[in-house]
Amino acid sequence: MNQQKHVRIGCASAFWGDSQMAAAQLVRAGRLNYLVFDYLAEVTMSILAGQKMKDDKAGYARDFVDTAMAPLLTEIADQGLKIIANAGGVNPLACRDALQAACEQAGVNLRIAVVLGDDLAPRQAELRQHEPVDLGTGEAMPPFLLSANAYLGARPIARALAEGADVVITGRVTDSALVLGPLVHEFGWAWDDYDRLAAGSLAGHLIECGTQATGGNFTDWESVPGYEDMGFPIVEVAPDGIFELTKPDGTGGLVTPATVAEQLVYEIANPCDYRLPDLRCDFSQVTIDSVAENRVRVQGARGFPPTDTLKVAATWPDGFRCVALFMIGGLQAPAKGRRVADAILARCRRLFTAQGMGDFSAASVEVLGSEATYGEHARRDDTREVVVKIGVRHPDKKSLVLFSREIAQAATAMAPGITGYVGGRPVVHPLIRLFSFLVPADTVQAEVLIGDKRISVTERTPGEAPQVAHGMQAPIPDGQADSRVPLIALAHARSGDKGNHANIGVIARKPEYLPWIAAALTEQAVAEHFGHVLEGEVKRWYLPGIRALNFLLEHSLGGGGVASLRMDPQGKAFAQMLLDFPVDVPAAIAREVEDLLLKKT
Repeated sequence: MNQQKHVRIGCASAFWGDSQMAAAQLVRAGRLNYLVFDYLAEVTMSILAGQKMKDDKAGYARDFVDTAMAPLLTEIADQGLKIIANAGGVNPLACRDALQAACEQAGVNLRIAVVLGDDLAPRQAELRQHEPVDLGTGEAMPPFLLSANAYLGARPIARALAEGADVVITGRVTDSALVLGPLVHEFGWAWDDYDRLAAGSLAGHLIECGTQATGGNFTDWESVPGYEDMGFPIVEVAPDGIFELTKPDGTGGLVTPATVAEQLVYEIANPCDYRLPDLRCDFSQVTIDSVAENRVRVQGARGFPPTDTLKVAATWPDGFRCVALFMIGGLQAPAKGRRVADAILARCRRLFTAQGMGDFSAASVEVLGSEATYGEHARRDDTREVVVKIGVRHPDKKSLVLFSREIAQAATAMAPGITGYVGGRPVVHPLIRLFSFLVPADTVQAEVLIGDKRISVTERTPGEAPQVAHGMQAPIPDGQADSRVPLIALAHARSGDKGNHANIGVIARKPEYLPWIAAALTEQAVAEHFGHVLEGEVKRWYLPGIRALNFLLEHSLGGGGVASLRMDPQGKAFAQMLLDFPVDVPAAIAREVEDLLLKKT
């Protein structure tokens, strides 16, 4: 147990396929106690499940073993560095075996533990008895699931470390648990010490997306140095839960209250009720303060007992999808692109009818370069080159193979200037949808396997938690607005996805700007701004600690993930679209932001 020295934890992976430079950077320059790797997006689980169906030794993030760990095993062992990774995917045991083989080849001895119990796919009949419904749509459970994984918490990770593990490999756990687990182990935090658990969970949330906390995706991108060598994030946590976030010295990137605040609001809904397996968190009062160059201090998270349910992310097959991309150039390029796309779809529908096939289950056309993703807010229709994107879905693979073959004919039979078929003939892929639901927590049993020892771990003990309001009231402007500026002059913003929902966090550059931002960005105003993609409601919450508003745009991603046919299926550009929004302000504020506005526009 560590009651005096701070614990340093770095994150070397934000997703499956992150930079292979990260692990080496943090091992050699991070001065770490723990190194964590986060690989598992919800769609990643379905990809890994498909791999395992073809090969029972597959189904895990091979990058973790081959690219991240194998070249560094000697250095990791020499440092006594502990590793936590959800690289196990749907086959944690195969991941363990591969890493063990790499250790033997390198001549190092690392004690490897595996966390099991999240995989519920073999228990589909039992799950169906609970009559689960999708959290977003209320639809019933599909007839067959490719994968079904419960989100486990930090307890099995902490238990594995208590058993002497040097490496802990998990399947589906919450991203923040990768950090909370070692903190509980090191500091001996009790599982009902909810404020400290919330602080540890926040530390995990802030670094789980890698360089997004150190300047990646930052609104003021031009101020961020060293994209070619971005520093990966490190948290230095004290026993009381207060922590500082930084990056290795001499690396690129930027750590400021603003870069970290953007990550705080990334992919969350209600910041007053952020639900995890081990607890519920309130991040609304969190403060982020600069304490040195590229170092901030974070504190103020609150925690409460968890609910009596666990979230399960499942995937299921729903037909097939195909996306075609080609360039068209010359005068009136957008108009030509739209006509060609419509003609291709109409031609295919005629062929479908002639051959007794049904219509597309969905079709999407986006003329990229004409600001198609902006909908009615688009400002360009005069560009002389565009990329036409046609996305289609169909229950029958043969129909989409026909579609893929009809694309090429447009080059000789339709408008002039068609060229540059991206990737050649488009490929037909299975369409995998997400089905997220809740199960009683006591139906899931986590286990730790270390050596020949198998240990059952109670996931959590729910307790009474206070009711959480929809959100606190944002401040009201005091004064007269007689000027107008775009939101980007007043705020930073970041967006991301929550299944088929998107969230946009907006952080005021100064406290005095927030009332004017809140007056302009009402739920109705944001709903109208995104009316071209929104199929649900908009909800808004206030985070006074970082002067922020967080918006949830329900059913705005066309299905989300690989189920969506849109160019932006995860809402990554939504914040950028909102930063154009006009905000009425006093003339004094407009004058104050003139220089920034000139730089931005």
